[in-house]
Amino acid sequence: MAEEGSLMGAALSLITRSLGRDWRRLLFWGLAFALMSQVLMMVALITRFGALPTYVTFYDWPGNVARIIASTPSWSDIPPIIAQEWLIEIGRMNYDYGNGISEWSLSVVPSRLVVLFVLGVLSGLATGLARGDGCSRTARRGAAFATGGGAVLVAMTNATMSWVVCCATPTWVVGLAMMGLGVSTSLALERLGPVIAYVGFAVLIATILGLALRRGGRPFLNTETTHA
Repeated sequence: MAEEGSLMGAALSLITRSLGRDWRRLLFWGLAFALMSQVLMMVALITRFGALPTYVTFYDWPGNVARIIASTPSWSDIPPIIAQEWLIEIGRMNYDYGNGISEWSLSVVPSRLVVLFVLGVLSGLATGLARGDGCSRTARRGAAFATGGGAVLVAMTNATMSWVVCCATPTWVVGLAMMGLGVSTSLALERLGPVIAYVGFAVLIATILGLALRRGGRPFLNTETTHA
């Protein structure tokens, strides 16, 4: 038991040192992941519907957050309400019906950007640990597969695309409907989103811990490492 505790302590110490020494690269990973996820969702919408967006709407996110805090009586209700607030909406408007209706759109939601940023940092940390590990190529491939799988689960369930066919609500299941899954079936799966996201994060964290345990607390290897 003492040896196991010592090994876990060494692994956690390695992770902490890795975060401290390589924070610039991990910051880049986080920002790039959050940004690229928005770009890829927009590309997916444009490709699926064969049309460019026709409008961009900017929302007063700070002002809306301030009003929510001031007007919501229960503090426990404030975080989930703020989590749904939009910053930007980009989409395509169809004016064949009166004043127009948004056929599809991408909503940039700050709370989702934070989740994707954390996802990028964890993915970058796992990738760095795998590169610095002296394990076999098969083990490194397994770590890469686990990292990619966990990242896909989290990113997929944090998509904020909307489609008029899916009640025009920005949700991750819109992507499933766009790929051909029945709309009713897609909407029925919507409530599983948090569970799937938690599983994705659990896979990433387990991968990071597993790699750190394999290293046994050896120094983190990065671009500064020299090879004979």
